[in-house]
Amino acid sequence: MGLPGLRAAAGALRRACGPWTPHLGPRLLCLHSMAGNGEAPMPVGTKQEQNKKARSGWQGPTRIWEETEQQAKKLKSSEDGEQQRKLPKRKIVLLMAYSGKGYHGMQRNVGSSKFKTIEDDLVLALVRSGCIPENHGEDMRKMSFQRCARTDKGVSAAGQVVSLKVWLIDDILEKINSHLPSHIRILGLKRVTGGFNSKNKCDARTYFYMLPTFAFAHKDHDSQDETYRLSAETLGRVNRLLACYKGTHNFHNFTSQKGPHEPSARRYILDMFCEEPFVREGMEFAVIKVKGQSFMTHQIRKMVGLVVAIVKGYAPESVLERCWGEAKVDVPKAPGLGLVLERVHFEKYNQRFGHDGLHEPLDWAREEAEVTAFKEQHIYPTIISTERQERSMAQWLSTLPVHNFSATAHAAAGLGTKAPSSLEGSDGVGDSD
Repeated sequence: MGLPGLRAAAGALRRACGPWTPHLGPRLLCLHSMAGNGEAPMPVGTKQEQNKKARSGWQGPTRIWEETEQQAKKLKSSEDGEQQRKLPKRKIVLLMAYSGKGYHGMQRNVGSSKFKTIEDDLVLALVRSGCIPENHGEDMRKMSFQRCARTDKGVSAAGQVVSLKVWLIDDILEKINSHLPSHIRILGLKRVTGGFNSKNKCDARTYFYMLPTFAFAHKDHDSQDETYRLSAETLGRVNRLLACYKGTHNFHNFTSQKGPHEPSARRYILDMFCEEPFVREGMEFAVIKVKGQSFMTHQIRKMVGLVVAIVKGYAPESVLERCWGEAKVDVPKAPGLGLVLERVHFEKYNQRFGHDGLHEPLDWAREEAEVTAFKEQHIYPTIISTERQERSMAQWLSTLPVHNFSATAHAAAGLGTKAPSSLEGSDGVGDSD
C-alpha cells in the first residue's frame, strides 16, 4: 500500500472512531483483520451497522468508559472490604471497670431498650471502633462473647473480665474507650487460647462490700449517727462471724432460687473478712471482702445482711448454723449499692498456659494502678455520695426489726419478699450475686 492509501485509511478511521483523547487513548479499536490480498483495511461503522447498534441499545465508546469506571469502583470497594476481613480476628480478654449506678446489671437484655445494661454500651463501642462487624453486635454469639460474672442492677466492678473474638486493629484500647462513657473503662487486653471462655475458665471471684460502719452499731444506738466509729472489739466480732462462711456449705437460705436438696446450692467460700475502717467526708466506712468459686443471686448481700443483723442484736449467732440446714430461715438482704466485683481468678489457666511462651498469665499486675485509680475516681465516690443522698443503708437497717429469724418458709413468704427478675442479673447458677 502506498502513502496515499495509508492516508485514506487513517482518515476513514478518524471519521468512524472519533478523535484521539490523550489521557484515555483511542476510544474504540475498529479495524478488521488485514486482508491477505494487500488491500487497505475497510473502515468499520457504516450507516447500516450503526443503525443496528442503535436499535440494540449500544451507546458507543462513552458507555464503555462509564462501565469500566463503575467496575473499577466496585473492585476498589471489594478490595477495602477484603482488607478488613483479612485483619487478624483473635480470641482476647478485656479487663473492664465500671460504675453500675443507673444500669440494670452487666448482661445485655436482648430486645429490651428500656433497661440499659453495661454490655449495651460496651457492644456499641466495639462496633463504632471497628473491632467487630455490626451484625456481631446484634448477635453476641457470633463473637463468642462471655462475661465472668453477671453483676446485678447497680453493682459495680473494678476487675470484670470478658472474652470475645475481635479484629486486632491498631490502638484498639484507645479506640474502644473513646466510644465509652468515663464511668466504663477498658483497662487491659490479653490474647488467650482459641477455646477460652471467661466464665468457665474462672476459678474464683473476689467481691467487696463497702458500707458505713454505723451498720454495726447496736440496735439501741442511733442507726443514722455518722459520728459512730467501729471499735476493735466489734471489728473482731464481725470477722469471727464472717469466718463462719468459709468452706463448703449449703447456701440455699441465701438465695431465693434454690431448694435445700439442690446440689448447686452448695458453694465453696475461700475467704471472707472485714478490713480496717476508714473515714471519707466525715463518715466512717469499712470494706468486707469475700472470695469464692462462684456465687448465687443475692448470696453475698444476704451473707452481709445476716452478719449485720447478728452484730446489731436482732438475731442470735446460732442462726448461722441453722442456715445450713433444710429449714427455711428469713435472711435479710443488704442493699446492692456497696457491692463491687473486685477481681476474677484464673489459677488453673495460668498454670497451663500462662508461661507457655505464647500467652500471658491473666493476673493484671501491670494494670493494678489503673484499677485502683478507677475505684478512687468512680466507684468509692459514687457509693459515698449515693449513700448520703439516698440513705439506702439507714433505710434498710430500719427494716431489720420486722424480720423473724426463726421463721418457717411460710412466715418468710408473708414478708412479701419476691424472687429476682431476669433483669436483676439472675442466672440460677451463680456468678451474679
